[in-house]
Amino acid sequence: MTRRLTALLAIAALTGVSACQQAEPEQPVAPVEAQPVPAPPVPGVGYACESGATVEARYADSATAQLAYKGRTYDLRSAQAASGARYVGSGVEWWTATRDGQETATLSRLSPNDQVGVAVLERCARPAGTPSPLAEAQPDPAVTPAPGGVLPASTPCKGPQLKLATEGGDAGAGNRVRNFSLQNIGRQACSLTGYPGVTLLDAQGRTLTSIRADQSPGSYFRQGQAPTPVELAPQAKAYFETAWNVIPDETMQKTCPNVASLRVTAPGDTAAVSLPFAFQPCGGKIRVSPIRAEENPQAAT
Repeated sequence: MTRRLTALLAIAALTGVSACQQAEPEQPVAPVEAQPVPAPPVPGVGYACESGATVEARYADSATAQLAYKGRTYDLRSAQAASGARYVGSGVEWWTATRDGQETATLSRLSPNDQVGVAVLERCARPAGTPSPLAEAQPDPAVTPAPGGVLPASTPCKGPQLKLATEGGDAGAGNRVRNFSLQNIGRQACSLTGYPGVTLLDAQGRTLTSIRADQSPGSYFRQGQAPTPVELAPQAKAYFETAWNVIPDETMQKTCPNVASLRVTAPGDTAAVSLPFAFQPCGGKIRVSPIRAEENPQAAT
């Protein structure tokens, strides 16, 4: 009797434990969320500029760039370029190209429509042997000839490879307009973008500080057009014009200064080319157009 009771109690105990175990549902195990791995900081690429300043560029991907220049940061986006790599944004343009073992870069102020650089702020460079983070990943864009069969050039024209000459002109109602050409007399193609620097000299070669050269968008005949790049093959010409008034303001000026020659620099360059050219501008200023490809701006209207 005792042995049977003990057996019954053991069976009851085992049945109770099994029931308790079945009554307790299993607790779900919370999945372990994968923690995102922070992206490593994009290394900066330093460019030494002619002015002594430094531009640091960061290329996070193929579509963007970030520049640090004189205490400011500029966020840029990739833009179409005939050659090299071009970025625009935050009011500036950053254009790089590699040639002869060196990567050159030009920082320019953008036109009001944020489409093209109109004034060079810095010309910079760094050894091409230290590639940027995306240099190997980005293929060079296809180079297509510009109108006239001239291949786009990534190197800006410099004074020693340019020849200044007078071309046609116009006059009427006290206004005068004269076209000038800049001819590439070098052996390599080059480009011009923006306004030429124009200084007026007297017969003794002194600068006429009483006359300023104002940049005038477009031309005398076509106002309001922003500068566009002009590619120059060897011996090819680009053009710009000057416009002035020849009627003195009797209340301010009875005679107008005598100009004997012009001294002209390519956009962003300091090496000048000179040309004898005598005229008498009144009103204390002349107007200078952007450099353009065609000689006669009226022909394109």
